[in-house]
Amino acid sequence: MASNDNPFKAMALTSGILSQLSGCTLVGIFFGRWLDNQFTTSPLFLILGLFTGLAAGTYGTIYLVRKYTGED
Repeated sequence: MASNDNPFKAMALTSGILSQLSGCTLVGIFFGRWLDNQFTTSPLFLILGLFTGLAAGTYGTIYLVRKYTGED
């Protein structure tokens, strides 16, 4: 069995991708909601936080996969 065929490495990569995407998105949403409550600009910062969190999660996921595959 080759070292890349280890199922635990695949599970770790899947968990890392899931945590990157969901964690960054949730942090962006909660931070946007908090800013909306501070400045009473109801959906503005929520939407900006959502898109910023998605962008950060996508960037982190691409970096993680490239590092895992050895393309970095």
